[in-house]
Amino acid sequence: MKISTILAVSLFMFSIVNYSQNIPIHKTSDKITIDGDLSDWKTPFLGPFVIHDSGNKASQNTFVSLSWNNQSLYIAYRSTDSKIVGTPQKKDSQIFNTDDLVELFIDPDGDGQNYVEIGVNAFSSNYDLLLKCISPVCGGWNTAMNFDIAGLETVSKITSEGFNTEIKIPFSSLQTIKNGKFTPPKAGTKWRGNAFRIDYGNTTEYLALQHYKSLKYGFHQPEEFAFFEFME
Repeated sequence: MKISTILAVSLFMFSIVNYSQNIPIHKTSDKITIDGDLSDWKTPFLGPFVIHDSGNKASQNTFVSLSWNNQSLYIAYRSTDSKIVGTPQKKDSQIFNTDDLVELFIDPDGDGQNYVEIGVNAFSSNYDLLLKCISPVCGGWNTAMNFDIAGLETVSKITSEGFNTEIKIPFSSLQTIKNGKFTPPKAGTKWRGNAFRIDYGNTTEYLALQHYKSLKYGFHQPEEFAFFEFME
């Protein structure tokens, strides 16, 4: 068998797809239980994540998959991790400074105002915050950690290879964000966003599904966010 054929078969078997800029969110009619068990997850996984500011290969693999129905957005991460760093922590702890975790940013119009950041560590601890503004044009860095997404569900499950994470985000809660432009999605709707991981294991790495050209604001570069496209 030719090497190209072997590669194609391997990619199909593992349902791992690489996309440039447009990240598909597949519509599903299946009931998704947020339990960290990905054995029944049917939509393709994208990745692997790369170093966020260079695109270089990461030390450990991370993959993500996104799906939706008329009520909610669902995200699943599969993170290889030989040295999990972190502990169970209370809601809205600043685990991004201390723990291995996965993150999701969503800013529908990419203007850097009123967008959402969600993070979950390997022990299911989560935070959700609202980025009201990061640009000097709108007054500079302004965040709201007391912001809560009603109905947010997050569960991580530690495995022999690392940890898996599932997230459920109800659209009804996002739509209450003033000037956030989180309009109810339909097939063809596009939101700006990106998926991330911070790995504090053997060497600290900041990873992204889509890497950036600019280095100015770390993960917070909405103008370079990819497009999440809601598919039928």
